[in-house]
Amino acid sequence: MTQPMPRPVPPSPGTAANRHGEYKVPGGKLVVVDLDVVDGFLSNVSLSGDFFLEPDDALPAMNQALAGLPETATAAELSAAVSASLPPGAVLFGFSADAVAVTVRRALAKATSWSDHHWNVIAPTVLPTHINVALDEVLTEEVGAGRRNPTLRFWDWEEPSVVIGSFQSVRNEIDPDGVSRHGITVVRRISGGGAMFMEAGNCITYSLYLPQTLVDGISFADSYAFLDAWVMAALEKLGISAFYVPLNDIATEQGKIGGAAQKRLANGGMLHHVTMSYDIDADKMVEVLRIGKEKLSDKGTRSAKKRVDPLRRQTGLARTEIISAMMEVFTERYAATPSELTEAELTAARERVASKFGTAEWLNRVP
Repeated sequence: MTQPMPRPVPPSPGTAANRHGEYKVPGGKLVVVDLDVVDGFLSNVSLSGDFFLEPDDALPAMNQALAGLPETATAAELSAAVSASLPPGAVLFGFSADAVAVTVRRALAKATSWSDHHWNVIAPTVLPTHINVALDEVLTEEVGAGRRNPTLRFWDWEEPSVVIGSFQSVRNEIDPDGVSRHGITVVRRISGGGAMFMEAGNCITYSLYLPQTLVDGISFADSYAFLDAWVMAALEKLGISAFYVPLNDIATEQGKIGGAAQKRLANGGMLHHVTMSYDIDADKMVEVLRIGKEKLSDKGTRSAKKRVDPLRRQTGLARTEIISAMMEVFTERYAATPSELTEAELTAARERVASKFGTAEWLNRVP
């Protein structure tokens, strides 16, 4: 396993340090900054990029607003300073004050980019659903602690399951008769979001374990699309034009194909989890899940069945082919290398199942 990159050493007081940062806004333009750090404060700030900005003199005003701020300034403080410097009626096209803040934080090594990390990919491995859920917690902790490289892991499983979000109510989400009749395993995960109905081969599910520095300064809402840009590229390669429907739905013109969820840990690790429908039995799904009218009220449809538009029909490809395409795009984009679960990680996951994820207390923590 590649060792994590050492953190940059901050400049000593009284010295100047030249810094350079870049940030490509998802769906927008490139923002670049060059600056110095002198005695712990920003100096000689110079913003540039292929964005559009009116009026012209807003650019030097933004540079001036950032100069003199402490290098410890948060993303919110940097963004606020930029916003306050803008004249009435200023137009920022292809970027924003928040994007400038991300760029500055990257220059200061407070935020990181994809290329700052060595990425690993774990291919699908059939595991019990309880273990898959437990691994999300274990591997997020490992990445946060620096003991594992940031990693993309594809799930696989055999038993029919429902995985509910961390804050969902069991009685409000699950139909006990349907669960009993179809032999469904019900598990609660650590991330928020909605319930996932999962039979063997009917979904494509992956988890991305990353340091929170990768999304430093990016809003919670924007982080979803940012972390799944590679997925959109993979789907485009397969002939599917997909897009995000705020907050966390992935859709095409033919309907919803997936949803994302996240969890951020205190040690700096972050989980980004996505399930995409491949060939879901919609009739069985609505017998197992309670999907009410309120859930569908802002989705533009009256039927939960219509919200599940399988990738198989849209691509005509086998599930394994779609996963292979996703792994290929991720590997090419981020120079990722193959990895496997270690025995220590699997052992830790089994222990979490026994102490947490397999217990009635955890499953029913929201009755």
